[in-house]
Parts: sequence; structure tokens; C-alpha cells
Amino acid sequence: MTDHTNTHGQPIGAPVLGWAGCKPLPRTPMYGRTCNVVPLEQGHSAALHAAFSADETGTLWTYMPAGPFKSEADYAAWVADACHSEDPLFFAIIDKTTGQPIGVASYLRIQPENGVAEVGYITFSPVLQRTPMATEAMYLMMKRVFDELGYRRYEWKCDALNAPSRLAAARLGFQYDGLFKQALVYKGRNRDTAWFSILDCDWPQVKAGFEAWLDPANFDVQGQQKTPLRTERRAGP
Repeated sequence: MTDHTNTHGQPIGAPVLGWAGCKPLPRTPMYGRTCNVVPLEQGHSAALHAAFSADETGTLWTYMPAGPFKSEADYAAWVADACHSEDPLFFAIIDKTTGQPIGVASYLRIQPENGVAEVGYITFSPVLQRTPMATEAMYLMMKRVFDELGYRRYEWKCDALNAPSRLAAARLGFQYDGLFKQALVYKGRNRDTAWFSILDCDWPQVKAGFEAWLDPANFDVQGQQKTPLRTERRAGP
């Protein structure tokens, strides 16, 4: 609800005082404790293809707009285009222990004038899935959007049938915003798109949850978490 009206008594949105937009998202690295998130380069393609090829479930590319790739050369051709794209803006996730790229994520639908960006094209190899690196990579990308650049809204979207992605969004602090039916046709099939978001007003609590979870003290000697990730999300619309 809003208590703001114009001179005709019509309800209008609250003023955003001093808003002048945000800077574009830069193609520069983000450094973490367990992983680095660096601009995607052609030189990453062979290692990434090998990491993705370790997927024995055959499900890695089901909900992705691209893939699966028949060969390393095919994947290298995709990277050749992706690494020059400005939107989506692609990054590789680097395991700091091995120095190898083991996943990809991007910013997309980037709107500096509105302070809005989306995270997507999230492709985590089996060695990255369900690890502190995977969580820290998402935290680093959020931190850039909110802390470094002052964006107002950060989005996550997925095929509504993609249950793992929906669960991941909720775990990472995104709130479900709604369903866009028949939003896309990809790979010759319909996609109803589920929308999620984190707002700048949510970020302080979400950030605190990430930092408590990522603290080395939260992991035992086997690297298992002691306390699950808890991110606070707004209760209202």
C-alpha cells in the first residue's frame, strides 16, 4: 500500500530521493576465501568442459538455454561468444585450491538506470555443487551489486518446473515474487518463469546470514557445516 498521491489524488509510488542511477556492472574479478569469480575467458573453456563432463546425471543442461555440448570444440565456440557479451556478463568460478574454473554464472538484464540486475546462466559442475564455494560465489556477486554499486533489486528467475533452482533461490535469500506463464519458448518447449528477488532493504540481513555461514568456524574438520545457512527475507509484498 502507499500513502503517496499526486495532485489529482491518485496513488503513486514513494519518492526515491536523490536517485541518479547506478554504475554499470564491471567486468572485473571478485575475490573470496574459497573461490574467485573472474571474467570468463576463452582459456577457461577446456577446463570448464572437463568439469561439466563429470556430470553423470545428464541433467546439468536441462533448464539451461544452451547445451548440452557435443564436444569440447562446441563448448569453446560458445565461450568465444559468451566471453565478449556485455549482457549477459559472464564470469567463471575459480576453485582457489586448484586454480581451476569449475562453474559459470552471469549478470543479465542489467539496468543501471533502475538499479536492477539479475543473476543467471548458473552452471555449476559436480565438483562445485553443494559446496561452500558455490554459496560464496553467489554471495560475492550479490555483494558487488548491493555494497559496491548500490543497486536496488537483484533478481533470480528460473523455469517454474526447476525445483532445485527454486530451492536454491529460497536458501540464498531470494523471495518469490510470482509466476509469468508462457514467458519463453526454449529448446522447443514452453517455460513458465518463476521470479524471485532480493531488495536493498533485505540485503543487510541476508548479508549477515551469508557471513555467519561462510565463517570458517561454522565448519568442522571434515568441512561439514555446523549450522545451515539462514537468510532473513521480507515478510510483506
